Amino acid sequence: MRRLAPALALGALLLTALPAHAADGPAHRESYGTKAPYAPRQNPRGYQKAPAGFAPVFTENVSRHGSRTATDSEDGDLILALWDKAEEAGQLTRGGEEFGPKVRALQAAMAKAGYGSLSGRGRQELADAAVRMERRLPSLFAEIADTGEKIDVVSSGQGRAVDSGTEFTHALAAAAPGLEPLIGPARTDKDLLYFHKAAGGAAYRDYIENDQRLKDTLKGITDQPRTRKAARSVLRRIFTEPFVARIPDQAGAARAVYNLYAIAPAMSEESPDGQGWGMERYLSRTDAAWFGYLGDAEDFYEKGPGFAGSDITYRMAGVLLDDLFRQVEAKRNGTSDLGAELRFTHAEEIIPLAALMGLPGSTRPAAPGEPYTYAGNPWRGASVAPLGANIQWDVFKKGDRYLLRMLYNEKETAFKAGCRPITRGSAFYDLDELERCFGRG
Repeated sequence: MRRLAPALALGALLLTALPAHAADGPAHRESYGTKAPYAPRQNPRGYQKAPAGFAPVFTENVSRHGSRTATDSEDGDLILALWDKAEEAGQLTRGGEEFGPKVRALQAAMAKAGYGSLSGRGRQELADAAVRMERRLPSLFAEIADTGEKIDVVSSGQGRAVDSGTEFTHALAAAAPGLEPLIGPARTDKDLLYFHKAAGGAAYRDYIENDQRLKDTLKGITDQPRTRKAARSVLRRIFTEPFVARIPDQAGAARAVYNLYAIAPAMSEESPDGQGWGMERYLSRTDAAWFGYLGDAEDFYEKGPGFAGSDITYRMAGVLLDDLFRQVEAKRNGTSDLGAELRFTHAEEIIPLAALMGLPGSTRPAAPGEPYTYAGNPWRGASVAPLGANIQWDVFKKGDRYLLRMLYNEKETAFKAGCRPITRGSAFYDLDELERCFGRG
């Protein structure tokens, strides 16, 4: 099993996220959609203190895997085939001459890391998140080490989720002496953490494959003049106008460029200078934002709040919400020997769970006849489920009373409307109140 190098461990202990590159800035981040690299959403010094007398006794999370390579070479292959033809015909722009070598280098870096695998940035994201967890709850992890409670690790079984769990637990063990022998061997539970492909996702898969309203809605969003205009704008940065005019599927070619743009920040550590690939040079901010919106629209309808009056996209996440409660209730009932439950999964699970739980940004479905737009809906993939996204429940005890605090991408977050915190504005909730609010028992 891989161990953190001393320098890596030291860097993680500084509690700093990876440095922001120019392409990760606020003007660009939203346009990456769910491929946006991870950044914690709250300063650790800003967390509320638990009420007097309450001590942490348990923590659990659900984490998306960290930044990764593209899942395959299709986008790079498509656009490089066009680039090669344009080069041969002398139909490249000045900027376009640099594009092909950049894409080939990016493709080679992803192939070396393994398509669909964690990148160096992704590994660091998970390591840093683990150390921040330990720093938030030092007394809990000290108690776990003293009492010999166990830490359970479970994933979807997919390589990048398994590797994310490995990076996380190695960093956690390095940050808190005595934990390593208490971290159980990682196990796989596809029904829990890959439910969109498991038996519980059968109705959902039928919706994705066969729902005509879904197909018509997404086609209507994509087939707008703005898409054609943005596509020509992107391609004209690489190819001459006559060459662009001969490309049969301009939107498809431009989307391939966008997809490379979107994955590039996740691969920043593999870039020649460790600072990035410069792919943002080939899309204006407005064009990147448009293609980002098209990607968000697809995720919104296929994984998120979706259509008003239907819960088909997120109903299946109930198995995961139930497990979050089940672990806490077992702790309260004295039937659990766990100090922490760590889960590693994918956007296809985080996005529906956020919708089911009514987390910020995921509360508003699309009304009939009103397609999802940025102007009309707060849902954004870069906020709801960036690479490395996570939901964490911390449990505190005093006597027979149990309180919960939720962190969403490491920001203290209120539970859904109708759930009452212990006092107005508090981040802490009685377990009994949350059971009532979520209809348990």
